[in-house]
Amino acid sequence: MAIATQSTKRLSDQQVAQYTTEGYLIYPEAIFPQPKFDALKNHFEQKLTRLPADVRPESMDVPHFTDPKLFEWLFAPEVLDLVEPIIGPDIALWSSHFICKPRGNGKRVPWHEDSFYWQGRLSPMEVVTVWLAIDPSTQINGCMNVIPRTLHGYSEYEDVDATKNVFSTEIKKTQMDPTRAVPIELQPNHASLHDGRLIHGSNPNTSNIRRCGYTMRYMSTRTRHLHEKFGASHHVYLARGKDHAGNEYGDPTRIYTEKAQYRESSGNNGH
Repeated sequence: MAIATQSTKRLSDQQVAQYTTEGYLIYPEAIFPQPKFDALKNHFEQKLTRLPADVRPESMDVPHFTDPKLFEWLFAPEVLDLVEPIIGPDIALWSSHFICKPRGNGKRVPWHEDSFYWQGRLSPMEVVTVWLAIDPSTQINGCMNVIPRTLHGYSEYEDVDATKNVFSTEIKKTQMDPTRAVPIELQPNHASLHDGRLIHGSNPNTSNIRRCGYTMRYMSTRTRHLHEKFGASHHVYLARGKDHAGNEYGDPTRIYTEKAQYRESSGNNGH
C-alpha cells in the first residue's frame, strides 16, 4: 500500500495554538467526502454484525491489525493533513479503535489519560487522536468530555466497577476537577483532536441513539516505539514521510491475527 506523501494542511495557526494550549480541538467540518465517509460507516456496520455475541461493541480495539481495508481511511490524506500541522510531516499510525456505545446500555468511559495506559511504550509521549464521529455524538448519548489544559499525563488511579465502565480504573477525584469539563458534541463525519495526555471520559449511553466513534491515533516518526519490549502485542505503521527514530513498522497489507489475540488474552485491550 502506498504511503501518502503530499499534504495540504487543514488547520490554521490559531487552531494549532488552541490544540497546543488546551489539549484538544473540535473540527466541525466534513473530514471525508460523503461517499468515502459512507463507505467507512458501511464497513463498520458490517464489522459490527460479525462481532461475537459475548463481545461488547465498545471494545473493538486495533481493528486494523486484522482488517487491512481500514488503512484506506487511516492513511487517507484527509486525516493526515489534520495531524501534520501538529506533529509534522513524518507520521506514524500508533493505533485505532472503534468505540461504539449501544443505545440503552452503552458503558461509561471513566476519567482517564490515554498516556497512563501507554506509559513506557513511547518516548516521548506525544500522540494526537482524531476522534471521528460515525454517529451523532451529543450529551444525550454519551459524548466525550474533556478537561482543558490537563496535560501532565500520569495521574493517580483507583478501581471502578468494570461491569459499568469500559475501563476498570479511573483518575482519583482529588486529581481532577470535572466541573471544568467541556462536552465534545459532533455530527457524523466531523471530528475532534486531542492530546494523548489530556484527561477525558464520557457518560453512559442510556438514550435510544447509538454513539460510535473511530479513534485514529498518530505520532511523529521522531517518537520511539519500544518494539523490542512490546512488539508481541503491538505494531506501529509508517503513514507519511520517513522514519527518524529507528522504529520497526508493520505491513499494512498483512493481517496480524496473533497480535490481536495476544492483546485480548493479556488484557491489553482498549488502549
